[in-house]
Amino acid sequence: MSHFLERIPDPRGLRGRRYLLSALLAAAAASVLAGARSLVAITEWITDAPHWACRALGFPLDPLTGTVCVPHPHTLRRLLVQLDGDALDTAIGAFLTTRATPAGTGLRAIAVDGKALRGSRTATSTYVTLLAAMDHTGTALAQRQVADKSNEIPAFAPLLDSVDLTDAVITADALHTQHAHGAYLRARGAHYIAQVKANHPGLFDRVRRLPWPDIVLDHYERTRAHHRHEIRRLKTAAFAHIDYLDAAQALQVVRWRKDFTSGKLTVERVYLITSLPPGAATGAQLAAWIKGHWKIENLLHHVRDRTFREDDSKIHVGQLPRVMAGLRNLAIGVHRQNGHTNIAAALRHTARDYRRPLTALGLTG
Repeated sequence: MSHFLERIPDPRGLRGRRYLLSALLAAAAASVLAGARSLVAITEWITDAPHWACRALGFPLDPLTGTVCVPHPHTLRRLLVQLDGDALDTAIGAFLTTRATPAGTGLRAIAVDGKALRGSRTATSTYVTLLAAMDHTGTALAQRQVADKSNEIPAFAPLLDSVDLTDAVITADALHTQHAHGAYLRARGAHYIAQVKANHPGLFDRVRRLPWPDIVLDHYERTRAHHRHEIRRLKTAAFAHIDYLDAAQALQVVRWRKDFTSGKLTVERVYLITSLPPGAATGAQLAAWIKGHWKIENLLHHVRDRTFREDDSKIHVGQLPRVMAGLRNLAIGVHRQNGHTNIAAALRHTARDYRRPLTALGLTG
């Protein structure tokens, strides 16, 4: 991990640098892996760390006393307030990508979605919004802050610039069904599955009016979970004249949901387009990618809210909200790559031994 952290520019002045930037960031990362939810919790974890752990993190020895020097809480806070959030998220994404198990030779799905940090809102400023890219296994690959008084659309390409998109299939909600996004992804060697709604009325009308009743069913799935019965049906249609760059197929997903408690039945029709040509993916694969897009809500955003209590945090100064979100992405990604499905349990397990977060980050011999 230290190798990736060394790439982050140090915002501190040259005078008075007592601690290496990589040591401070590695300590913050290790503490979040052990369950630290706040800046106070991070500094308490560092203060309580044993001698050998501080040395492994890279903190120096005092030449007079022989003890390990650890930073004052204000030292860490001043650093994180000024830290380059883009550089930190790039380093985190590169680290998680390096330690991930190779996905093989097939296509891999990456979801793009945004999240507002509700607790970062103040009386004079709105909340911080972050756009993230996550593979469908639960590893955050990149994150980008949405500019104030803007939306997620301008952040889409900068978000994915640091991600290898070769043989990737990008899933996103209807907001990102933009011609520029489609051109960007195809130029990067990626495919897309884009949802079509009324924000593109002409395109939506053409796809919706296809003769879907006459088209053969490609995939059928019946599930029973979360106190409801659900049926999903997928149909695909090759369409050579869709008004969207390299769009090769139109998709219709019909979902029936019946709630066991209320007995209420809902039927939803969703229309999508994809650059994947017919035969490039099976109906089951397409259905899994469409359904799997919302894993970014369940595996990343929901965990940060419920397990790390992100929206309850009142951190709002400088880069702190962005940096804390990046460290949580790192912790979630590392624990999922290590085979943990319950992140709360993984945090408790890691917190019981100082060796565990350091080993996970590759900071011990």
